[in-house]
Amino acid sequence: MGGEHSTVYVIVDPNFGERLVSLPEGVPVWIVDTPVNSQVAHRLWKERPRASQHAGITTYRVPADTSPEENLINELGTIDLHHGPHSAGSPYMQLEVIGTSLSERIESELAEYRFREFHLTPDGFRSVRRELP
Repeated sequence: MGGEHSTVYVIVDPNFGERLVSLPEGVPVWIVDTPVNSQVAHRLWKERPRASQHAGITTYRVPADTSPEENLINELGTIDLHHGPHSAGSPYMQLEVIGTSLSERIESELAEYRFREFHLTPDGFRSVRRELP
């Protein structure tokens, strides 16, 4: 098993919309379910049949009054359940987060999953783990 699905994208930007098209096809993407994001996700589901249950776009609902940081933290357990060491396939070793900046709280939460390496990006951050929990 190679690292073909070793990166998971998490989009907490409620207005990411059409930029979803530019992400690599076939990689797992979790995106906050807002009208603009959902419209593009539904179109891409029709245009791009999913390669497997572990690849493709997943939308998830969040309460309207929560911050992007909170949305990310609240979804980490579910993402790890689907893509982590206890799921089928190669576990993810990198998390690409778009729509929130890195905070001490996010670092602390990700450390629970052994993500301890962080790199800032123009739209958020990338986190890498070198070992599995």
